[in-house]
Amino acid sequence: MFSFLARKGIKKILKRKDSDAGQKGRALEELRSSLFNEFRVPEGAKRQQQCRCGPIAALTFNFVVAVGIIFVNKLVLNNVKFKFPIFLTFIHYVVSWLLMAVLKAFSILPASPSSKATRLSTLVTLGTVMSLSTGLANVSLKYNSVGFYQMSKIAVTPSIVLAEFILYKKKVSFSKVLALTVVSIGIAVATVTDLQFDVFGACVALAWIIPSAVNKILWSSLQQQENWTALALMWKTTPITLLFLVALIPLLDPPGALSFDWNFNNTLAILTSAVLGFLLQWSGALALGATSAITHVVLGQFKTCVLLLGNSYVFGSNQGKTSICGALTAIAGMSVYTYLNLRQKTSKPSPRQASSVTISRLSKENGNNHGGDYGRESV
Repeated sequence: MFSFLARKGIKKILKRKDSDAGQKGRALEELRSSLFNEFRVPEGAKRQQQCRCGPIAALTFNFVVAVGIIFVNKLVLNNVKFKFPIFLTFIHYVVSWLLMAVLKAFSILPASPSSKATRLSTLVTLGTVMSLSTGLANVSLKYNSVGFYQMSKIAVTPSIVLAEFILYKKKVSFSKVLALTVVSIGIAVATVTDLQFDVFGACVALAWIIPSAVNKILWSSLQQQENWTALALMWKTTPITLLFLVALIPLLDPPGALSFDWNFNNTLAILTSAVLGFLLQWSGALALGATSAITHVVLGQFKTCVLLLGNSYVFGSNQGKTSICGALTAIAGMSVYTYLNLRQKTSKPSPRQASSVTISRLSKENGNNHGGDYGRESV
């Protein structure tokens, strides 16, 4: 009798253990499935990017990297004497692609949306304007002064406003237009003392404006509307960019790149510039996905003002009172623009509230209505 009860008790314990093991196995499977959805499904990867890198973090990241790459590129162009701007851009994108290939090999690279979500022509267009935007910018810096380069960037802002209105019916409020006008006038006054250019350099600067505007608009819209993450979109478009850069090298670069003195120090400086170029592209894509094309341009102009004021007060560079007043005026305009964005953002419902309202509305309407909001004004 005792042995019978013992056997029965042991069977109950074993069943309980089997049940506990089954529950733990199901819990581990659910955890694995949730992690897979978060990192390997486009919607999950997009949520991870939004949670980990909000607008302030993305803009700060882009600002720090942009300032750093200015000094490194100045070292490469002036000290190293590497006078091949398109080839330097090509090296940047090759290093970026190799770094992303390593991330993909370790399954860290976020998944891309399905091919049906985005047309191939859109990705080709983005890759093309990326090569033109980055390559022509470096050529413009080679033939023109920094002041003229910054002056040409002023034309990007109205180009973006006009293009977004034509393509997406996106409108900008009158108060924001006034703030952006003050920013543009301040940048013009700040850089008016350094306007050195030649005819070819001026033509390159003008040709750069439209690709730069389209590049920023596409980066922002694809991330905000079609669940692309910054790294996934970079992975898809970088090969296209490299092909167009190969075509631009013989047209815009002088001969002699292969005969350059590729010693250890020179190669290290160029590779450092390339790694920063990858971080700049990534941070710029994060900023465009978290905010808007116009906000990203304003950030670039803020960087100009900070560098100008920093050279004046930290390094004792004589920029002149006119340039200082222009920079301060531009920063005042940027402050107003930022305040208007923050006020508009606080007046909108939070993403959770918006999603819950949308879900309830869709459930009531049986899922018949779907709408996008890119036509509305964003940050």
